[in-house]
Amino acid sequence: MSLRQFILKVHSRCNLDCDYCYVYHSADTSWQAKPRVMDVAVAEQVVRRVAEHAVAHRLPDVRVVLHGGEPLLLGAGQLGELLGVLGRGLAEAGVPVRFSLQTNGVLLTPDILDVLRRHRVGVSVSLDGTRAGHDRHRRFPKGGGSHGQVMSGLARLVAPEYRHLYAGLLCTVDLANDPVETYEALLASRPPRIDLLLPHGTWETPPPGLAFRRRRIPTAPPVATRGATARTGRTPYADWLRGVFDRWYDAPGRETGIRLFEELMAGVLGGAMRTESVGLAPATLAVVETDGSIEQSDSLKVAYEGAPETGLDVFRHSFDDVLDEPLVRQRQSGAVGLGPTCGRCPLVAVCGGGLFAHRYAPGSGFRNPSVYCADLAALIQHIRSRVRADLARASPHRPGLDVMGT
Repeated sequence: MSLRQFILKVHSRCNLDCDYCYVYHSADTSWQAKPRVMDVAVAEQVVRRVAEHAVAHRLPDVRVVLHGGEPLLLGAGQLGELLGVLGRGLAEAGVPVRFSLQTNGVLLTPDILDVLRRHRVGVSVSLDGTRAGHDRHRRFPKGGGSHGQVMSGLARLVAPEYRHLYAGLLCTVDLANDPVETYEALLASRPPRIDLLLPHGTWETPPPGLAFRRRRIPTAPPVATRGATARTGRTPYADWLRGVFDRWYDAPGRETGIRLFEELMAGVLGGAMRTESVGLAPATLAVVETDGSIEQSDSLKVAYEGAPETGLDVFRHSFDDVLDEPLVRQRQSGAVGLGPTCGRCPLVAVCGGGLFAHRYAPGSGFRNPSVYCADLAALIQHIRSRVRADLARASPHRPGLDVMGT
């Protein structure tokens, strides 16, 4: 296997203090010991390692994602310098690269946007829907909400001269928010794609609304594999997501893409899935911290202190060394790397056990179903039912038509 996506933590601090942030409000606290900024020497060595890996594995291209903290805290000058180092180095090595950046949107100023346009950097912005829904969690350290500043940044991003940089929105699901209102608020800025993100949690520290499941890890698939839905109230996240799915799926025309739904639809139809949150596709990303240390997916920070750490760094190790890490090998081994409960579930090819971090429990590690197991099963069944009904209507002479072979 090979790595294709390299997430660079170019700034380790943030100008917001979101209460659900997995970097600053979870079990791992290693951010406190990291340099604030990735300096040029680290960036130059990252380029060497990425180029080395890409050439060795004959990759057609790589993706480099600037992340944080908040990457735009670098300011226009340092941001441009860093992108210049990365872009020139990979070009000289003959490695095509796609740059992208994840930001809270507060600092999307004209000078920043000019730098991003010059280096052709796709921009994804975190937005949790309505003003009330967004400001409940995404606040400045002194308590003020950030919705107004984010919307101002988005207004600049969607202007004609920068619109081509707009990659989409990231929205963390909050059960307290109305799902359809949230979706329609996101649509207001005409995003090309939306990522609906489940709040991070584990069996030890469950997400909001799932506290009743603490330490009750299922030993069998949680819902019947036939039938459209689970019982309402037992799967609160599936209930919320069903509301958005039906509004999105029933729209008379395509309004935007929603990655989670598109991936699950591909899965129930037997197609390829390309995300780490669902499906059995192998992990293809590595994280490089500001000091050059190489980590696994930073969502693992919710599991325990030091969970993402590998002991590797770009100065002494190659990215091939990352592929030998035990948790990476487990994540890349498909169904073999899952626990027995997932192995017995007919939905495993679509669910894939859920996000790796969400499977953690003390004592059994990551060989458990996701803490969202029942919700994912109910959502998959709902999507399968909707797709199957449409396929049956489109093929009335094939009454046995089904999906997923069930």
